[in-house]
Amino acid sequence: MCSHGDKAAEEASPSSVSIMNASPDSELTVTIGATVPTGFEHTAAEEVQEKIGVDARISRDRGRIYFPVTTDKLSEVHHLRSVDNLFVVVKEYDQYQFKESKEETLMELQELASKLPWTNALEVWKLNRTLKKKKSYRKGGNATKAKPADTGVCDAAEQQETAQELSAAEGDTKDAPDVESHQQEAAPEDKPIKFRVTCNRAGDKHSFSSNEAARDFGGAVQEFFQWKADMTKFDIEVLLNIHNEEMVVGIALTEESLHRRNISHFGPTTLRSTLCYGMLRLCKLQPSDVVLDPMCGTGAIPLEGAIEFNSSFYIAGDNNDMAVNRTLNNICHIQKRRADKGRMGSRKKNWDLYPSCLREMARVCRPGSGKAVLLTQDKKCFSKAISRMGGLWKKLHTVWVNVGGLHAGVYLLKRTAGVFGQTPEDVHESPGRVYKQTDEKDDG
Repeated sequence: MCSHGDKAAEEASPSSVSIMNASPDSELTVTIGATVPTGFEHTAAEEVQEKIGVDARISRDRGRIYFPVTTDKLSEVHHLRSVDNLFVVVKEYDQYQFKESKEETLMELQELASKLPWTNALEVWKLNRTLKKKKSYRKGGNATKAKPADTGVCDAAEQQETAQELSAAEGDTKDAPDVESHQQEAAPEDKPIKFRVTCNRAGDKHSFSSNEAARDFGGAVQEFFQWKADMTKFDIEVLLNIHNEEMVVGIALTEESLHRRNISHFGPTTLRSTLCYGMLRLCKLQPSDVVLDPMCGTGAIPLEGAIEFNSSFYIAGDNNDMAVNRTLNNICHIQKRRADKGRMGSRKKNWDLYPSCLREMARVCRPGSGKAVLLTQDKKCFSKAISRMGGLWKKLHTVWVNVGGLHAGVYLLKRTAGVFGQTPEDVHESPGRVYKQTDEKDDG
């Protein structure tokens, strides 16, 4: 951070820059900013320390944390469960002395745009694009949500116009954290990239509105980079966060808030997944703990728990049928998403999966009387797995069935009297190690 005097923008020293140059053989080190549920800043900082291995700094502007990270860990940052939106910091000002005159302040913001150290932040933005699949254009960007009465948003037509004409003035309440957008960047690859600027402002001593700040700063950014402004189909979102005398310029790394990760069917009071994570983390859940949510709504809490704290058991219920249906739909949505990512396995993976499953089933089934019924289309792999399990399982019966046009088998197995832990099948086989077993004949 740096303090800002009358000419701080021109006098900023290299130490004030939040994005540092890396040595030729090392990763780039940047400062990442993250918005988090207000009140859970310390919880988010703990998660950053636990998963990224760095200390996070809590901003005086509640609901934000900052932490250093090398670019090789950028993908891990996106897996944090407690953060809503992420951005890379271009520059921070701890004590920015805004002028009393609106005109002077806006002129200073215009001049600041060409003096900021953009290069490394844009490199991080480009790297971030390669880490995530391209999504459809976002609706809301990364504006920090404030109370409805305290939020002001410029429409796209006004911002397009003011990107070229920087003189239009607007009225605004001085104590409102207004939100405004603007421009987008020209393409690093000879393809024009669209951009906008979003200003989040809080404080009652500013002579300007967030709309005015975003308009004038965005117009100067557009002139400096020759980017094309687009309020909805933007590629780059430049953030101008102002809280009293603290100002941070950044570039957004998330297209939409990460709190939407689990929920596809929303209700009137759906909790943010990031808030649910904070609540569950406070419980310090231990393996085998049972978590009951008697008013589950859309299932936000148990879903987050089952995904992130999966050693515990979750029970959810609600006296509203619509809420229960939404929970079921959200569960199906997550299952489908996982299936689309290839998590349903493959024939190749079955050669490891089936023996492991049979061993675990043998461990929990009662020797001599336990039974297992399994259905699979991969008959060759399953038969081979059973042939290696002669010391633990005996095949009693097979029923051939048609499942949606697929020829599959239903296998009835019976647990042998063999004591688990005393047969070769109790441990994973070493590569190339084969047990000589004879396939059991079907008993009719």
